[in-house]
Amino acid sequence: MAWQLKALMVNPKSLIFCLKRFIHQELNVVADLTVYENMFLGSELRNKIGFLKVEEMCRQTHDVLATLGVDVDPKEYVRKLDTSYKQLIEIAKALLRKSRLIIMDEPTTSLAEHEVNRLFELMKSLKNSGVSIIYISHKLKEIKAVCDSYTVLRDGVVVGTGSMEQESPETITKMMVGKAVSQERYVHDNPFGPAIMEVTNLSSEGLFKNISFSLRKGEILGFTGLAGDGRTELFESIFGYRKKYTGEIRIDGRPIKIDHPRQAVKAGIGFVPKNRKENAIIKDLSVIQNMSLASMGNFETTGFLRDSMERDRFKHYKKVLNIKVHNPQITIDKLSGGNQQKVVIAKWLEANTEILIFDNPTQGIDVGAKQEIYQEIVALSEEGKAVIVLSSEAPEVIKICHSINVMYHGEITARFDGKKATEEEIMQYATGSKREAEKVG
Repeated sequence: MAWQLKALMVNPKSLIFCLKRFIHQELNVVADLTVYENMFLGSELRNKIGFLKVEEMCRQTHDVLATLGVDVDPKEYVRKLDTSYKQLIEIAKALLRKSRLIIMDEPTTSLAEHEVNRLFELMKSLKNSGVSIIYISHKLKEIKAVCDSYTVLRDGVVVGTGSMEQESPETITKMMVGKAVSQERYVHDNPFGPAIMEVTNLSSEGLFKNISFSLRKGEILGFTGLAGDGRTELFESIFGYRKKYTGEIRIDGRPIKIDHPRQAVKAGIGFVPKNRKENAIIKDLSVIQNMSLASMGNFETTGFLRDSMERDRFKHYKKVLNIKVHNPQITIDKLSGGNQQKVVIAKWLEANTEILIFDNPTQGIDVGAKQEIYQEIVALSEEGKAVIVLSSEAPEVIKICHSINVMYHGEITARFDGKKATEEEIMQYATGSKREAEKVG
């Protein structure tokens, strides 16, 4: 990433000669192993004759996860777990090893609010027991809540350091980006065209039910809520990734049944998923190849791909999206998360679909890259594209959406005009503490 904000808890001198553990921003669990196998990978417990002590590993796994408030069968395969549980397994590994120094890189990216709060309480407890923590995050609210001191890096250079008590979040943000960051809404009133997508009573057992909404050309429609609210599963169904649903989807007034993402793209729908590593990029392909994945026909002549055409188009998106890469022939996994996300967005811009769905588009990326992505989303709406933004961050949908849908347990429980919505009111509906029938009428 272009810069990182490091917050260091307790005395830096205690970092020397201590047992370390790194919790990576990108998940490093092995999907085809069980929870306890992931926890003890490389340090399995064995008896005197070499057999695995499975029940003892399961017991320790259960005890450590319980400290994080997680009730998961240690023998469950990781591939069956939600992303937030996978993240908590990564955190639990560090606790299992009784590390004296823990480095956390964006550990809350996939966590729900109550899971974040539990993690913070645990961090404070670890600090009091003498554990040192380096906490890397772009979220100043989190840094303010748990950290004693901060260090800001921008473009590989330290630009500021100090005590959190003596510094305001606004000043730190300015250090991060190099300029003041506007807190104003990015989206402006612009005339909408006709409805391009209409969804009526869409339901999928156990995931979402009775979802109805319409999307107009030039509109940015937001969906927000807490983890597990069903919004991702809803739009994975609309994009054809999930096939079992009832209800009706209309595109340009015509009913359509989408059973595969190919049909969705053909119908003019693009989808930027929330999990780049698993669903959006192919890490062994180059940056340029990842950009052209959804529109290879654009670069084909008599059955052959034209490398020069791909390079020219990438140069265009590199400039438009400010993608920071010196050599676009390197594999995409060499880029920061923010630049990987920009390449994914470039892929769908090149596909030139009329409807674009963004699922947590700024998850795990820095403030500067967030601004650039917000500006691009708004620019798309001003060009007449229809945009849907899914986000677990209420301030994000307030900043960039014309209207906002709040989901709770698979249902839309409230709708707001983006100009009038407040974070507090959105959270009341997202947590289920408030539900008002007329909001969804």
